[in-house]
Amino acid sequence: MKAIPESLAQPTQPTAYSSKTMASNDDRVKASWRSYLELCKPNVVALMILTSVIGMMLASPTFPHWKVMLFGNLGIALMAASAAAINHIVDRKIDPIMSRTRNRPLAKGNVDVTHALLFSTILGVSGMALLITQINALTAWLTFASLIGYAVVYTLFLKRATPQNIVIGGLAGAAPPLLGWTSVTGVVEPNSLLLVLIIFAWTPPHFWALAIHRKAEYAKADIPMLPVTHGEAYTKVQILLYTLILLAISLFPFITGMSGYLYLGAALALGLRFIYWAVVMIRNVRPHAAINTFKYSITYLMLLFLALLVDHYLVAYIGT
Repeated sequence: MKAIPESLAQPTQPTAYSSKTMASNDDRVKASWRSYLELCKPNVVALMILTSVIGMMLASPTFPHWKVMLFGNLGIALMAASAAAINHIVDRKIDPIMSRTRNRPLAKGNVDVTHALLFSTILGVSGMALLITQINALTAWLTFASLIGYAVVYTLFLKRATPQNIVIGGLAGAAPPLLGWTSVTGVVEPNSLLLVLIIFAWTPPHFWALAIHRKAEYAKADIPMLPVTHGEAYTKVQILLYTLILLAISLFPFITGMSGYLYLGAALALGLRFIYWAVVMIRNVRPHAAINTFKYSITYLMLLFLALLVDHYLVAYIGT
């Protein structure tokens, strides 16, 4: 009588094995989904869409049509996400060097370049088609120009070419409120350009504060950010100068009659607080001042645009 093979003699546990396998597969699915979501830089896109929504609302005396709100912001978000994915692709070799970016999908190998490029193309084409067919051609082409400005001009060239990279390339990131405005009106108007100017002036002090905090990493990655090429002291002075410029520019909506006293009070309070943080950085009297300034700059922009919005509808309500 032949002996029973050991593999057949041992009792099997199919239930436990299957559950582990299924759990492993579920984890891979979740990781893949999250990786593609991370390619879109959802937090950055969310802030952009906030300013886009406010641009739409400021362009209309009443609440904009639901179609414009839905398809306009969806199209802008898709193209912004496409640009973000391209940024991941271009920076995939320097991202592992920096702690802030080392866990990005391409840096960790969770997504390969081919799939990321295909994903970006699908997002960009979908967003462009949506804007052309459901909104208007002007918004579509302005959004496309913004995509090229960020994903190609800034990420591929300016970022590695000059310490003024964020100043020149900041125009692309300042476009969302203009895109929201043109989604409603179909034309570029002076007040819409004021919104762009505010974000354009906000971008350098916002990003340079982060660059000071991450100076060693940018130097290691050979990225010529201003703190790396000109030193922290020089960069802190530049941040202060730009916050002063930003305060002045943020008053333009009131000066031109676009907004009222509620916005004026908010712009002054928020701007003076930004200047306070810039001075704290120069005096070097508080630990982690750079990253705290960076965090405040995000709060500043959100509250400033919300103040624009509240003031706009308050004036409209009083006038009725």
